[in-house]
Order: sequence, then C-alpha cells, then structure tokens
Amino acid sequence: MSFVDVFNRLPEEKSPLLRRFERLLQPTTNEQLESMAAESAAITRRHFGKTMRLFAPLYNSNECINNCKYCGFSRDNPILRVTLSVDDVVKEAKHLYNQGFRNILLVAGEHPKFVSEGYLQECIDAIKDFIPTIAIEVGPMEDHQYAEIVNHGAEGLIVYQETYHRETYSQLHTAGPKKHFDWRLECPERAYAGGFRRIGIGALFGLADWRYEATALAAHLEYLYKHCWKAQFSIAFPRMRPYAGNYEYQTEDEKLLSDRAFAQLVFAFRICFPHVNIVMSTREPAGLRDSMIPLGITHMSAGSATEPGGYTGAGNEDLHLTVKGRRVELKEEEIKPCNKATEQFTIDDKRSPAEIAELLKSKGFDPVWKDWDAAILQNS
Repeated sequence: MSFVDVFNRLPEEKSPLLRRFERLLQPTTNEQLESMAAESAAITRRHFGKTMRLFAPLYNSNECINNCKYCGFSRDNPILRVTLSVDDVVKEAKHLYNQGFRNILLVAGEHPKFVSEGYLQECIDAIKDFIPTIAIEVGPMEDHQYAEIVNHGAEGLIVYQETYHRETYSQLHTAGPKKHFDWRLECPERAYAGGFRRIGIGALFGLADWRYEATALAAHLEYLYKHCWKAQFSIAFPRMRPYAGNYEYQTEDEKLLSDRAFAQLVFAFRICFPHVNIVMSTREPAGLRDSMIPLGITHMSAGSATEPGGYTGAGNEDLHLTVKGRRVELKEEEIKPCNKATEQFTIDDKRSPAEIAELLKSKGFDPVWKDWDAAILQNS
C-alpha cells in the first residue's frame, strides 16, 4: 500500500485527526482566529523553543522537459536558460556560506539531458565539506537513485505535489514525465526508502480550492508520520507569484489563499501536527513573514535568488535558449550586459540574510544557521 491508496479513498474515509483539521479550516471570527494563534504559538514554543532555522535555495539549472502552465521554467517558455557547472555551484555555495548559511537547498528543473546522471552527486561532493546540511528539490527519482544521492551526502528532499486535485493537475501538466500524478504522489515514500532523513511536502496554493489542497496535504502528512516514522517532516504553503509566462492563476475566494487564510492554515497544521516543521519562504511579503515568526513557523529562507547564478552571476557567460530539447545559442543582438538566467518566480521579501537574522534577534529568537553535522553519525 502507498499513499495513493489512501488518497483515492478521500473524502469518504477520513481519520479523526483529519476531521479535526477540517473543522479548524472553517470560517472563523476574529476571536476564534486569535485563540488558534495563541494555541499555535504555545505549541511551537513548547516543541521548538524560540529558534528559527535559516536556509537558502541554490538553483543549479532552469532547464526543464515538462510543460507546466504555472511555472517559469516550463519547457516551451522562451526564457534564458543555463545549467551551472560544478565550479559555478561551488562559487554560489561559498557566497551563501559567507552570508552565514550552512543549510542549502539545491534546486533544478527536470531535464535529464542537462541535469544528467551523476551531476547532482558531483555538486554535493563539491560543497559538502563546508555545507553540512544539503537538501534537493529536483525531478522525482527511483529508490536506488535516492539512495545514491544520500550516500553522497544529501540528507533532505523537498517535493511539492503542486496540486492534489487530479483534474486540475492533468490540465496544468501537459507534457513531460511530471504528467504522472501518482508517480509524484509516491515520491516522498521512495525518498524515505532511499534513506532521506528530512522530507518536505507541500502544495502550490492558487491552483485549486485551498481547503481541498490543505486537507489532502494533511492526509499526506498523517500517512507519512505513520509509515515513514524515522524521518522528520516539513510542510510549506507557497502561493502563486508572477513568473515568466504570466500564468493567470485563479483568484476566486475558494482558490485564493489570503493572508488571513494562510495564517489559519499555519495554526491548523501546528495544532494537529505539533512536531512538523513549517516553512515560509521569501515569496511571501515581509510584513506577513514578520507577523508569523512567533506564531507557528520554524524555517525561513532569506535573501533568496530563484535563478541559476542568482547570487554571484555564475554561469551568465553560458546563457542560451532551448528549443525542443536542443540548445540554441543567442544571437549577438540578444546578448546584453544585464542578461541573466530567467528566474522561476519573483520573490517578495528582498531583505538580506543579515537583516532577517537581526529581525529575529529583536523578537527574542535565535537564528539557527546550522543544526546538523555528519560528525554526529560518525561519533555514534
């Protein structure tokens, strides 16, 4: 059995925990929301103290073989693309290291021709001596492929289902291996079988009814806690942001995750899943991020760039187009001094890592740059 079997029985079969979670997502008065906020804050302090883990994404490549209507990296978008060399990845990672980061998420589009066999392993090998916590967010793999990535030093995997609504998923994913809904849905279980000790899941809010997405995400998390219990789990609720291609995502009330609904969602997950890590990225506005610091989130990105080479300009000398899987060189008139690889989406909170760290300290929180080292396992 996999989560696919459980998912296919929703909404007819729901656990008592899932039914409680759904009740917490119902429309609330201001007083009820404030009560949820206080409970969420108390639970978070009890299990996590006044700490906030900081991380940064490092984009390796914006090449992709999939056509996903909501993504800036989508195969048919005429964007500037590049796949960083291993030396470029090291340059970007050292920049992040110098800013304080010891927790990096390697992100790449899904294109086996450009992000080829062994590439991620080489990147991990090149940075693991000075970056102790390495996670990946790439195309789904088989169990044995995940095991190899783990053996090279990665210990975290992030995979978002994008949308848990099958019909919407089918409409949005029109070409490429990402079309296979169940294959992606089972990805966290394959990652666990491959040895990852930290696994993050989530949905991209704005594509389907937000309460439906949240309930399916909660069901997925509940299943993973029961069947993959040796791992730590994180969840995220990224909301649609402008990107290359300008996908017109839905803004109806049932699909739009407002700031108020976002907060309610954090509180509901914290109350029902006291130990889960909750991530809030720089795609969200600064004011909302600041207000959520004491109320339930545990991980924040800072100073993020969502394009390859976004921190140092590494790889900009190799910019090109990709047409039908083939590299197409830029014409001379298309090359400009300011050219850079196209970002996946725009970020909202542009404050530096140092500014975020100081903000956390001003609120009485400890910014945590490092919480893991391979020596822990060696000594045990």
